[in-house]
Amino acid sequence: MMAGTQMRTTRRSATFGLLALGLAACGPPPPALAPATRDETLVAVPNPAFDAWVRAFRGRAQAQGIAPGTLDRAFRGVGFLPGVIERDRNQTEFTRTLEDYLAIAASDERVATGRAMLRRWGPSLARIEARYGVEPAVVTAVWGLESRYGARRGEVPVISALSTLAYDGRRGAFFERQLIAALRILENGDITPARMTGSWAGAMGHTQFIPTSYEAYAVDFDADGRRDIWSEDPTDALASTAAYLSRFGWRRGQPWGVEVMLPQGFDTSLAGRGTTRSPASWAALGVRGADGRPVPDHGPASILIPQGLGAPAFMVFPNFGVIARYNNAEKYVIGVGHLSDRLAGGPPLRAGFPPDAYGLTLEDRKLLQRRLTARGFDTGGADGVIGPDTRAAIRAFQSRAGLPVTGEPSRALLQRLI
Repeated sequence: MMAGTQMRTTRRSATFGLLALGLAACGPPPPALAPATRDETLVAVPNPAFDAWVRAFRGRAQAQGIAPGTLDRAFRGVGFLPGVIERDRNQTEFTRTLEDYLAIAASDERVATGRAMLRRWGPSLARIEARYGVEPAVVTAVWGLESRYGARRGEVPVISALSTLAYDGRRGAFFERQLIAALRILENGDITPARMTGSWAGAMGHTQFIPTSYEAYAVDFDADGRRDIWSEDPTDALASTAAYLSRFGWRRGQPWGVEVMLPQGFDTSLAGRGTTRSPASWAALGVRGADGRPVPDHGPASILIPQGLGAPAFMVFPNFGVIARYNNAEKYVIGVGHLSDRLAGGPPLRAGFPPDAYGLTLEDRKLLQRRLTARGFDTGGADGVIGPDTRAAIRAFQSRAGLPVTGEPSRALLQRLI
């Protein structure tokens, strides 16, 4: 869930992992959805100390009820993955603005693909909603952010990844618990060791469950005897996500939040999830929906202004907190919520974002990317997010043009590219 384009990875509230939305733990998404491919940097290497740790771990695992045969099958071919340690040590720590986050999380491509997935899997999603009371667009939005609708489920062998992280020791106890849970999953017959793949951190399947969360919340919705969140058919994974949200109190028919307009002079100390009031109380302070009308009463509400005054603001309700149980990062929850609204036919945000630190709007940045690409300096797409590919393209252009090589966008650079 790993909502990114790299965005700050926020530790989850005892739930899911960190994969590949293209939003939380991966690099910029490709211009089109494509099957995931194995990361060749995540290759096992000989490590006698790791092998000794595995031998000692087998005893601990058997003491917790894991059968020797399961251990034999699970650890056949398992090896130490130094690339996993590198990723654990070097998770991206800078943050993107909400504007950049939503440019990726609710891009035109992600919305269009999500609507196609809603149509394709509509009958299954309708049955899931009937059982768990979570709307199809919400479940599909989580799917879209977690694995780009199944295109990036992760190809790292989970037992090798979790064993490596448990052996490494930085969060050894946590990852050993995940490893034991993964072994119980194998013992239950839900998946084979060869098919148990996921992210470098052990998050698995279409909606990126870590093993302990899988044990607690995954469901066999298609009644084939296995809770198969890895299959090309996402039904079990989508139902498991709905079961999770339902367990934590999802309110069917209620919004996660709505975009609002704040009055002049709004007291920003009132913003944040720590302050809740009724919508009527917020209305008395001058808060209105984006359409100018008072917001209906959907329960206790907070006001969020993630990018400050002058940018989109939101009134959020109890369902916001339910999504936050999946991933507590505020931008992630807004990303899921807004994407779900778009998938259900809702409009883009009405309020605009102010120009960035370079004086460029989102449309300016998209135009800059298109012009660079047209000149032969590939930016990896024109999403308006100034990531590593765009900066590399800028540096290459600046070098060829005899300009100071900074990798920084600017309005002057945009004009020079006309």
